[in-house]
Amino acid sequence: MAAEAAPPFFAESIVFLAATVVAVPLAKRLGLGSVVGYLAAGAAIGPHGLQLLGSGEDVLHVAELGVVLLLFVIGLELDPQKLWRMKRDIFGLGTAQVLLTGTCLYAAARLAGLQHATALVAGFGLALSSTAFALQILQERGQLSSPYGQRAFGILLLQDIAIVPLLALVAILAPGPGPTTFANILSEISIVLAAVAGVILTGRYLISPIFLFLAASRAREVMLTAALLVALGSAGIMHAVGLSMALGAFLAGVLLAESSFRHTLEADIEPFRSLLMGLFFVAVGMSLDFSLVVENWMIVAAGVGTVMILKGGFLWALSRGTGSPNSDALRIAVTLPQGGEFAFVLFTAAVSNSLLDYQTANLLNAIVIITMLLTPVACIGLDTLAARVKARGVENPSIETFEEAAPTVLVIGFGRFGMVVAQILTSEGLEITAIDNRPDRIAYARKMGYQVYYGDATRADVLSAAGAGKAALVAMCIENYKVMGKAIDLIREGFPETLIFCRATDRAHMLDLTKRGVDFQVRETFESSVVFGRAALEALGTPLDRIDQIEEDVRHRDEERLAVQLSEGIYAGKDQLHRVTPRGQRRKGKQDAPAE
Repeated sequence: MAAEAAPPFFAESIVFLAATVVAVPLAKRLGLGSVVGYLAAGAAIGPHGLQLLGSGEDVLHVAELGVVLLLFVIGLELDPQKLWRMKRDIFGLGTAQVLLTGTCLYAAARLAGLQHATALVAGFGLALSSTAFALQILQERGQLSSPYGQRAFGILLLQDIAIVPLLALVAILAPGPGPTTFANILSEISIVLAAVAGVILTGRYLISPIFLFLAASRAREVMLTAALLVALGSAGIMHAVGLSMALGAFLAGVLLAESSFRHTLEADIEPFRSLLMGLFFVAVGMSLDFSLVVENWMIVAAGVGTVMILKGGFLWALSRGTGSPNSDALRIAVTLPQGGEFAFVLFTAAVSNSLLDYQTANLLNAIVIITMLLTPVACIGLDTLAARVKARGVENPSIETFEEAAPTVLVIGFGRFGMVVAQILTSEGLEITAIDNRPDRIAYARKMGYQVYYGDATRADVLSAAGAGKAALVAMCIENYKVMGKAIDLIREGFPETLIFCRATDRAHMLDLTKRGVDFQVRETFESSVVFGRAALEALGTPLDRIDQIEEDVRHRDEERLAVQLSEGIYAGKDQLHRVTPRGQRRKGKQDAPAE
């Protein structure tokens, strides 16, 4: 009996997975990062390599969803207030970089013999950096939230916005039947504004109630489906009116940044984002034509050098001129000198509109890809230089700076216990993030002025998204000791340096937490009982010094009993329970030390 035909793209999927499994770990072992591994894998299996796969264009259309999901996740990490604080970096620094770099690259293209329209598209297309590439590098290094990482992100965000007028520029420069009328322009602007308003209103007033309803069902797959629907739906709306899909997804993410479901959304989207981002870079690598690069190696080499030196120089100068220290300016310069994925979109549109011929577009694409490959090398070079300077004992803040981050606390469980803990921590000015899996508690906490996020503490991805890796301390305030035990194991495995403070519901729970080696634990019933007993003795006329003596003795006997129970079981240690504290005596070990 003949075997049935394999599903579509089955063989291609196996080739893709096998190539990435080999190339990505090798690239990371060499210190080049996972992105270079994906690019190398695509170049090896593509039509210009081993020819195991055909053209990367079809794959690229699907893989571009990875960029969309990446911008959605980044948007989740920014609230509107924080985005507004970045306006100088976005519209000032970012705009200046695109205009200066694009103008100089345009002049270089003109000197190379390109026509005016062609040089304009090439120059400003190469002025755009790769959002996907640079953010991947920043995330892998854990520096996206650093000052220079935030400035780099502001520049990248402006470049994503800039693709819209650049695509319009291609349409204007293209030979056409006649000029566009003012009425048509006004109509297009109205449609765009209506789409943006629709996304904003939906994200602000409808999404959170919908997720609150879905969370009550406790069906994780439904929450996952809803998360993808929000990200891709907002991207689709923007794409329908001619804007960038990635920009639409980013806007939706920003609007949900203040939502209680922010961390769960991020954790649900992350696996799809990672897989599609890898596919995106593989598709880019597949488009690298080695024969074309070899035949025109001098042109490609000159283009790569010009782009990286000009863009890096402007990035450094503009960053320094707008207040960044030299160390941050250098890191921005070596993180963003590459060409970007939107250059492929721009060059493809230019070919379709007869502004670029096929060979010139391929040469420009090759320049973009090679600048991507060289960017991790530049980052490693700067790190090596900084390490050598530090090894010599030279204090050189122009190369390296160190900042102490303010301690943060992750509160897990926001019931009556967690709310009091949060009140104490925030009274000291500490930054807290709180998660809970009960929508009613989240709603109540919001009414009380607390920002609590929906999240399952037994999921490692949710803990990571909520900041367990960055937190100095995790406060376990939940009642379910099984959930707490699993969460403790996940934190100990993934974030071993994080302090774990736990609420114990009873004596057996406290014994279990002791065996798990948590850093601090407290039985809520024990402490409240001690306070209750003190108040009762005081009301009955017992002197305060006698009450203090009794409390000290009770606490000591409780510790002794716990030590016995750890080795002999929960029913051991009865002798420590019923004993009258002798009057006028301190317990053994607490006598005043003799004078020396």
